[in-house]
Order: sequence, then structure tokens, then C-alpha cells
Amino acid sequence: KVRTVAVYAGDSPISNKIFIKIKPEDTPVGICTSSGTVGHSLSFGKADACVIMAKSAILADAVATAACNRIKEKKDIAPGLEFAISIKGVKGAAAILGKYFGSIGDIELA
Repeated sequence: KVRTVAVYAGDSPISNKIFIKIKPEDTPVGICTSSGTVGHSLSFGKADACVIMAKSAILADAVATAACNRIKEKKDIAPGLEFAISIKGVKGAAAILGKYFGSIGDIELA
């Protein structure tokens, strides 16, 4: 069965307006989000959400944190996503920073 995952990005105007489609053939998949603006964890980035789809949740979590740390302003979104997709095992990545959004790789929006 196809599943849809909403991307929560705190106060971003596009929070919960971006959806990622997960098809049965995409599984198993790990999906993790890191944020520089939501939650209590220390982050060196400013992205409202950096979502990673990977072969494992452990990899997705680590890459989400590393990619989010690289995104501090709009111009950092593309390089942050390029970094994420360059890591073996990462299937796709998406990032939200304020009203800006980017995605890369095998990630289908719904």
C-alpha cells in the first residue's frame, strides 16, 4: 500500500504542505528529519526541515543531521542536498528553509 509522509517544518509557511510518497517497492526505507529551528537538539544549521530517505534509519538520521548543519541560508539548500545524495545508501533528500524548498534523488512528492 502507498503511504504518504507529511513534512513538519515548524513555523515555515510550507510546513505540513509538502508530502513524500512511499511506495511498497521503495521499502524497506529509513526516513529521518533534522531541524535547526524545531526541537531541543543542538543544530549548527538553520533549515526548518531536512528530510533524508535512505536504506536504513541510522544512515538517514546521521545524514539528516549533517545536511541540516550545512543549510544556513537559501543558497545553501542545493549544496546541502548535493552533499546528502553523494552519500552511499541515501535514496533522496528534501529541505525546507522558510518559504524555500528543494529536493534531490529518488524522492516522489505527493
